[in-house]
Parts: sequence; C-alpha cells; structure tokens
Amino acid sequence: MPLEKLERKNGLKRVLGPGNLIALGIGTTIGAGLFSLTGIAASENAGPAVAISFLIAAIACGFAGLCYSELASMIPIAGSAYTYAYVTMGELVAWIIGWDLVLEYSVGAATVAVSWSRYVTSLLDSWGLELPRRLTASPLERIGMPDGTIVRGLINLPAAFIICIVSLLLIRGISQSAKVNAVIVIIKLLIIASFIGFGIAFIHPANYHPFIPENTGTFGHFGWSGIMRAAGTIFFAYVGFDVVSTTAQETKNPARDMPIGILGSLVICAFVYVAFSVVMTGLLNYKQMLGDAAPVAAAINQTPYHWLQLAIKIGIICGFTSVLLGLLLGQSRVFFAMSRDGLLPPMFSKTHSKFQTPWLSNIFFMVITSLLSAFLPISELGHMTSIGTLLAFVIACIGVMVLRRKSPDAPRAFRLPGGDIIPALGVLCCGSLMIALDKMTWVRLVLWLSIGLIVYMGYGHRNSKLARNR
Repeated sequence: MPLEKLERKNGLKRVLGPGNLIALGIGTTIGAGLFSLTGIAASENAGPAVAISFLIAAIACGFAGLCYSELASMIPIAGSAYTYAYVTMGELVAWIIGWDLVLEYSVGAATVAVSWSRYVTSLLDSWGLELPRRLTASPLERIGMPDGTIVRGLINLPAAFIICIVSLLLIRGISQSAKVNAVIVIIKLLIIASFIGFGIAFIHPANYHPFIPENTGTFGHFGWSGIMRAAGTIFFAYVGFDVVSTTAQETKNPARDMPIGILGSLVICAFVYVAFSVVMTGLLNYKQMLGDAAPVAAAINQTPYHWLQLAIKIGIICGFTSVLLGLLLGQSRVFFAMSRDGLLPPMFSKTHSKFQTPWLSNIFFMVITSLLSAFLPISELGHMTSIGTLLAFVIACIGVMVLRRKSPDAPRAFRLPGGDIIPALGVLCCGSLMIALDKMTWVRLVLWLSIGLIVYMGYGHRNSKLARNR
C-alpha cells in the first residue's frame, strides 16, 4: 500500500498543535503510575532504587518514542502502533497489536476509574459528605461498615460515573477535551511541584540506606532483579506518549508536531517521576509503604505541612481524570482505525455529523469500561496494561526497521540517526522488561491474544479490505 495514499477522508478534524500533544502526553502519563505504582514498586521490588527503575523505563520508552516519532511523521493517521504494524507487517500482526491495545487502554481505564472513585470518596468523607459505602465498591469486594460489620459492595457508582462523563466530553470534541486536559495538567503539575518543593527539606538520608536492598533469594524481590521487575511494573506509567500517537489524524502538522509531542511529554514525565520517587522514598522508608493504599499521604505526614494532604488528594483526582481522558481517547481511535480497515464492524469508524468524533466507538467503550469498573475489582488486571504497552512498543520498533527496507525512499520528516541501532535497542530494552514480569501476567496475555485470534478468524479476516481485494 503506497504511503501517500494512507491519508483517507474520514471526518476527523485536524485541530491539535504541539502544545496540545505535550499536554495530552503529560496528562495521560502522570497519574496512576506516579501516585499508586511508586509505593508498590518501592515496597515490593526495588526499595529507594525505584528511581533507577523509572530511569530504566524512561530509557526504554525513549528508544520506543523515537521510533514512534519516525513512524508518526511518515504515517500521519489514527491508530498508533496498530496502524504502524498494518503498514509494515501486515493485517495479522496489526490485528494482534490492535487487540493488545484494547487490553492496554480499556483495562487501564477501568483500573484508574476505580482508583479515582476511592480518592473522591475519601475526599468527600473528609468534607462530611459520605456516600453509601456499598455503592462505592464492587460485589466482589468486602468493605467495613461504620458498625463494624463486613459486607460486600453492590456497585462502584463513582467509577462508572467518571467513565461516562469523560466519554461524553470526548464525544463533544477533541479540541474541547484538549482544553480541559490542559487545565487539569497545570493543576496537577503545580501540586506535584509543591510536594517536591516542600518535602525535599524534610528528607531523612537514612531512608536511602541501603539504596538497593539485597535480593531476598526470589527473582524480582529487591536487588537488580527487583529494579528490573519494578521497571516492568511501572511501565504502565509511560503509556501517555502512545496515546499521543493515536491522535496523528487530528494533528495540524503531524510530521512536525508528533515528534515534539511524543518526545517532549516523555522527557518532562521522566524528570517528574524520578524527582517524585526520590523525595517520596526520602520522606518515608520503603518498608513502611508495604500494603499502604495511600503512601503519598503517609509521606506528607513526615512534614509539618499536613494541609498538603488535601492539595495532593485533589491533585491525584485531577491526575486520574486526565489519564482517563487519554486512555479512552486512545482506545476509540484504535477502534476507529481497525474499523476503517474492515477488521471491525463499520459502526466504529463512523463520525458524528456535528462533532466529527467517532462517537459510536466512544459510547461502546463507555459502556464496557464503566461496567468493568463498576462490578469488578480489577486492580490485579492493571498489571496487564504494562505488558500490553511493552508489546506495542516492541512491534513499533520492529516496524521502523521493516519500513526502512520496504520503503527506503519514502519521505521521513523525522528520521532516526544511526540506522537500526535505536530500534534494535528499543526491542532489546522493552523485551527485557517484558521478560522480567511475573508468570501470571504472561499467562493472561497469551489467553487474551488467543481470544483475539478467534475473533479475527471469525470476523476480521473475512471482512477486511484486504480480504475483499483478494
């Protein structure tokens, strides 16, 4: 398929500039990973060296981000890694990565919505506005009632509510969503800067010793294997620039703006993650974070500025909201691209006559993701998001090398230096982090991809544009 014919008439509006893209990347990246995964990775895997884990993850992301930038400048249409795989490696590989992205975005969004619900409930409780506890937890969760009894939840209404609100905002239009996201990102960065600025003076150097705790004899439990396991676990934290690449068809000048948005957001987020984790593990010993649902609040308690707890809680809620916006946006664009190629029913590539957004795709995922977040305690499934992201990055890096051989003379507004060195390093780094993840995460990935292949053989393979051409 000639690259110059990839741009299709589709109804999506080109309204995003480089600033919007950077804000989208930061908004999707800085959220659950920073506020939730930092404490988990430090207490269970890496100790204070979780900062090194963030650096390793950032380096792996950097190689993948450079590959994404070259591909996005060549193939400026919606779909992210799915579209790149379609062009470079064909329909079957594209389906696999598209199905993988369904897992990455949908399960990730549902997990974040559950976390959003918990923090909002906690904030309302502190203001004396208590919600019925059984309406803030899934039927599979046990919750403590004020009288001391333990009961099961009924439905997590706040989680379903925020999914619906964000989805409706995305249907309203990408430019409106980008403006809301920009405001949220500013609030979030100001609060994170406050945490770092006020907390740095109260760091206890003893908390950094040992900086790399000795391995306990189990792979992934401290030592360098723990640092690698932590890097793989927190990789979900860097999903933001992948979401940026899904908006290529709504970017004013994708050849110039996509590399700026991808690499700009990655550099800023990597700096924030490392600085935040250094201050957090300096304020609170990593052993005290084990099993703590809110280690950030516990870290703030080590300072005299307890008013920061309220500010941080608001910042966390803002962070989760912007992450939801990015994940739901990315998912709808991936389905749009897959439907456009005939691998999914045509309804998913239809755009709204007024708002020019893939509204049916948004509604579909609004229903699916809100049900997941309302009725399932899916925090464990959140680990699947990391391996899904890593797989997407590996395929994108391979795609650069393949496309250079298939279309060596195609115009590249952004070209990686050094031949295949950077893409090969991207495959090596991301592949290493995948290997470091636990066995059950791999089992779930294989099971999910097997289901996807059944769907592909039953519908996509027979109804795709390539099949009709054959």
